[in-house]
Amino acid sequence: MKTKPIQTASHWGVYHVTTDDNGRIVQTSPLQQDPHPATFYDGLPEIVRSDLRIDRPYVRAGFLRHREKSRHLRGSDQFAAVTWDEALRLVEQELNRVTTTFGKESIYGGSYGWASAGRLHHSPSVLKRFLGMNGGYVDKLGNHSFGAALHIMPYVIGRADIPHQAMPWPLIVEHTRLLVMFGGGHPKNSQIDSGGTVLHETRNWIAKARAAGIEIITISPSRDDAADPLRSHWMPIRPHTDVALMLGLAHTLATERLYSREFLDRYCTGYSRFESYLLGHTDGQPKSAAWAAAITQIDADDIRNLARRMAGTRALITTSWSVQRADHGEQPIWMTVVLAAMLGQIGLPGGGFSFGLGAISGIAMPLPDNLPRPTLPLGTNPVKNHVPVGRVAEMLLNPGTELDYNGRRICLPHIKLIYSVGGNPFHHNTNLNRFLRAWRQPETVVVHEPWWAPPAKYADIVLPATTTLERNDIQASELSRFYIAMYQAVPPFASSRNDLDIFAELADRLGFGGSYMEGRDEMGWLVHMYEGARKRAQELGYSPPPFDAFWETGRYEFSAPLECESFLGAFRRDPDASRLSTPSGKIEIFSETIARFKYDDCPPHPSWLEPAEWLGSDRVAKFPLHLLSNQPSVRLHSQLDPSRLSRASKISGREPLRMSPVDAESRGLRLGDTVRVFNDRGSFVAAVQIVDYLTSGVIQIATGAWFDPAEPGTPGSLEKHGNPNVVTDDKGTSRLGQSSVAQTTLVEVERITAPPDLTAFDWPPIALKHDEAQANAT
Repeated sequence: MKTKPIQTASHWGVYHVTTDDNGRIVQTSPLQQDPHPATFYDGLPEIVRSDLRIDRPYVRAGFLRHREKSRHLRGSDQFAAVTWDEALRLVEQELNRVTTTFGKESIYGGSYGWASAGRLHHSPSVLKRFLGMNGGYVDKLGNHSFGAALHIMPYVIGRADIPHQAMPWPLIVEHTRLLVMFGGGHPKNSQIDSGGTVLHETRNWIAKARAAGIEIITISPSRDDAADPLRSHWMPIRPHTDVALMLGLAHTLATERLYSREFLDRYCTGYSRFESYLLGHTDGQPKSAAWAAAITQIDADDIRNLARRMAGTRALITTSWSVQRADHGEQPIWMTVVLAAMLGQIGLPGGGFSFGLGAISGIAMPLPDNLPRPTLPLGTNPVKNHVPVGRVAEMLLNPGTELDYNGRRICLPHIKLIYSVGGNPFHHNTNLNRFLRAWRQPETVVVHEPWWAPPAKYADIVLPATTTLERNDIQASELSRFYIAMYQAVPPFASSRNDLDIFAELADRLGFGGSYMEGRDEMGWLVHMYEGARKRAQELGYSPPPFDAFWETGRYEFSAPLECESFLGAFRRDPDASRLSTPSGKIEIFSETIARFKYDDCPPHPSWLEPAEWLGSDRVAKFPLHLLSNQPSVRLHSQLDPSRLSRASKISGREPLRMSPVDAESRGLRLGDTVRVFNDRGSFVAAVQIVDYLTSGVIQIATGAWFDPAEPGTPGSLEKHGNPNVVTDDKGTSRLGQSSVAQTTLVEVERITAPPDLTAFDWPPIALKHDEAQANAT
């Protein structure tokens, strides 16, 4: 017998699940009002009772006998089942031992989690609240999504709120006539949003833009990146040369007097110093269209004509987040602003620039200002040391060394214990062979995880965590106008527990349980968080109902604004009254602050800097293909990889590697061939998929295949499943941002006839008994 459908929510949408009398999920359906539900909305209900679920706490066998002396076995050791009391006692002992012996700066708690779209059961938040109350921890700074932009934009316009730096869609549709998209904006990316999405409306707005007659130009190595493949004009570009193209466009604007000197003088500072570089007065090389053509492989006349068209109409320049996930990724972001400033349209409806249009669901949607969100207070972190998120491996491998970062030098701490909750470090980190060596340096690794995914397989102590469907929560994301009730649909699997409850018991054992929970259980926290947000909303003139009424109806919608404000519109109207938070109060084309840093990899104005790896470098003689890795259409990052939809997208179990017919033919490859993709950092197995939308010399694979090395920890070990991050570099974008350069990757591809068997979705070896594990551990 089926029960009444139960509402819950995820990063990819709101949906309903129906269970039978035994608590098994028998049906899923998306929110009826959602115009374009994500393709994988039913992935989580499908795997919530997967054979990969972790049924009880486990401890690595070598750790039970040798503790930190066996850390080199992480990922290749067996595990022993233990009781919750034994597991929590071990965690308590390790936290006390490490902090007493080495100090609080020896604990890394910089979890990077997308485990839940809820505001309470947000894994990094409950972890950081716990570690902060326990005395402190080393945290991360920045993010993998738009880290370079996050660091450069405060120097340029005084703001780091990258997801909000976009022109609203209604103003685009009404006023924009030419949409120039560097990196494109594939609609599949708008299936997701950090914290969740309710209505997937991006495709509707793209259709409205098409109906309004907006001309769309997609500048990308892949025609498939177009927001509107049917109407977009594709300008294929050599990867990592966007800055050169922007400079070529700017040079045409400057030399043909098509730029707005009035805007540059009133709203910007530093243009004349940038122009000296642009015209070649400082280095002898004018950044002309012909110069840009040689770098980008786009015809010089096409560059000049595009510049003239941009100057002659209401143009919006957008740059995708993917463009800045590259060596010197700060430069295309900065140059986007400068190019828009030269056109003089920043702040006008439908003009100027935007970042990440289409990157996630909520970007550019009309939203009320400053909507309050139910929030779990994190408290304070007494430890002030931190690490840029793109340099975690450097921290673990080279503690005590100094790193230039964002205008200062930081000393990398000596981490002895990693506490990781709600994320997959073997997905978002790069150069995974090196990262695995780094992961094996600390003495202890504690992980909360629902499935035997890579984080659990590479841990010492594994605590089984619940999934979203096994707890109550509230969805209220930053880019949404909804509060959504997330109801528990099924009981926790086996002996799994909520992360919050795990930390509550650990806090009790460590003597601060009362402070951590403040006398509240799960529902008590939800009421407290909701009512706090409700009070702030009432002060702003909104009328959300009391908690009980909200929980009964399951949803509260804030009204959309009747009129949208242009991005930087107030600054445009009155730059004196609405000064930017930069030293000059204006848009900084030349930054005196950055000039004082004296970074050769991030000059004081946007510049063309040759990437460490690109198709114009000498390295192509050995590795002639540029590998791009993108967000998959069948899962969220590495989440849901074991689901039916994700598995069905693979070829013979391997992740598809897309390549042009020219590149496939020159290597004697055919559709479905199993290949090794390699460079001097590592290699992975994939299956060939031949497509017509990639430029020659460029190949592409989706991220998110669960890390599955043939010989974990062996240098150069073949990754069997198709995880591209075994070949990506882990250098920083620059000394300013130290962010991810995952797109800066050259490789070669060759056929293999006998690839090793897949084990990505296998359990690790389990000892039959606790004492057996202790006896057999080495």
